[in-house]
Amino acid sequence: MEIKKQTGLRGTLVIPGDKSISHRAVMFGSLAKGTTKISHFLEGADCLSTISCFRKMGIEIEHNKEEILVRGKGLHGLSAPTETLDVGNSGTTTRLISGILAGQRFSSSLDGDDSIRTRPMNRIIAPLTSMGADIVSQKGNGCAPLMINGKKLHAIHYNSPVASAQVKSCVLLAGMYGDGITSVTEPFLSRNHTEIMLNYFGAEITSENTTASIKPEPVLEAREITVPGDISSAAYFIAAGLLTPDSEILLKNVGINPTRAGILKICRAMGADLTLLNEKHDGEPTADLLIRTSSLKGTVIEGADIPTLIDEIPMLAVMAAFAEGTTVIRDAQELKVKESDRIAVMVDNLKRMGADIEGTDDGMIIHGGKPLHGAVIDSHLDHRIAMSFAVAGTICEGTMDIRGGECVNISYPDFYKDLYSLH
Repeated sequence: MEIKKQTGLRGTLVIPGDKSISHRAVMFGSLAKGTTKISHFLEGADCLSTISCFRKMGIEIEHNKEEILVRGKGLHGLSAPTETLDVGNSGTTTRLISGILAGQRFSSSLDGDDSIRTRPMNRIIAPLTSMGADIVSQKGNGCAPLMINGKKLHAIHYNSPVASAQVKSCVLLAGMYGDGITSVTEPFLSRNHTEIMLNYFGAEITSENTTASIKPEPVLEAREITVPGDISSAAYFIAAGLLTPDSEILLKNVGINPTRAGILKICRAMGADLTLLNEKHDGEPTADLLIRTSSLKGTVIEGADIPTLIDEIPMLAVMAAFAEGTTVIRDAQELKVKESDRIAVMVDNLKRMGADIEGTDDGMIIHGGKPLHGAVIDSHLDHRIAMSFAVAGTICEGTMDIRGGECVNISYPDFYKDLYSLH
């Protein structure tokens, strides 16, 4: 994929549906009684993997252009799959579905692509095992493929060593099949889409500080869900609008859940001209985002902000390279176990462009403001890396050549089309 420099990015975009919320709508709809209607569902490969897995467990899911209809069968309505559940590239599918499968009356196996087979699953195997689950990494390396023999589960209070919505959600979903109240405490608050949506479906989840608790055996009822635009996908156009000269971009109906919207806070700290319009705060909060070209300056990104913007750090690193001054990113060791080691990949690729950047154990230090040029970029088939450098290519001199650029299909199939529509 070749990207060339542009100026004057102007226009209005409707960002694709939120990936995290799309996954959960299918999962929870499958466990609810009745037909759940999902509109603005993300048609990315990861979310389609979730649909495929639940179809293999006997859930009828009608997939048309306007909406997804999930004909749920209740908390105990899943059937034993007759084949391996293929999660593709989706860490969310793998970790959340494991919590559901741990409490079933049947056995199942989960597997995915080469990337999934390297991602750490001990972080869910440990708490699930302490609940009485029988879950095994079949190669003994703490990664997929996983074999799960469903069992009656015990309630636990789990102190998670990482602030991870996937770990928290896995334990809470398993807790629906427990024998008492199950709770999870995190070091920092991770995204809370599971808590919001499960309560909407009729579960009883309470949250206090960084602890979420769920009562067992909820009766979930079908709902209608409109998925907001994904702020992680909006991030690329926020950056493009801020950095490309003479630009003004309006992004419609983007999710601004405070556990996800750390990028808005950091952009403002960097001096961004970013305005929220038409804010709505029923259920998942949303707003239209108006972005105008700005002169950005370096900042520090750390601590409790990290879980609220973990997927946006590759894009923020590119922004920092174009900003004046130094940006320090720390407490972000979670980046090492994403679809790629995003610290190493960002440092390598930004250096190829001429950036002054060094990697650290838990982040990176970027001295911005150096003139950057196009380069051959290895995406490592990581969608967030590919999109971040596509935006960099619209700003720097010369041509950006992104190897494996088609991997954007995982979360944003129309990304390049939308990027080139702004002129």
